[in-house]
Amino acid sequence: MNDGRINIVNNLIENAIRPLALGRKNYLFCGNDASAYRAAIVYSLISTCKAVYVDPRTWMEDVLRKISYYQRDQRDLVELLPFNWNNKNE
Repeated sequence: MNDGRINIVNNLIENAIRPLALGRKNYLFCGNDASAYRAAIVYSLISTCKAVYVDPRTWMEDVLRKISYYQRDQRDLVELLPFNWNNKNE
């Protein structure tokens, strides 16, 4: 019995998981397992950006510019993950 205190509409939840469902469907058309794996990694990184309020485009442009220097200098690539990058670039 509904007494009006609980909102039974779950649009917020559905909107939050819609990209996951669409991504899952799109991975079927990646061509091969390796491509789907890489697409899932990129998708996860972009979702992480959104979760920690980082603009994905700004983050990706910065990381793609820095990653070769990090590898050359043998620096920890964990610093470039969205949640660490956000703290470093505030």
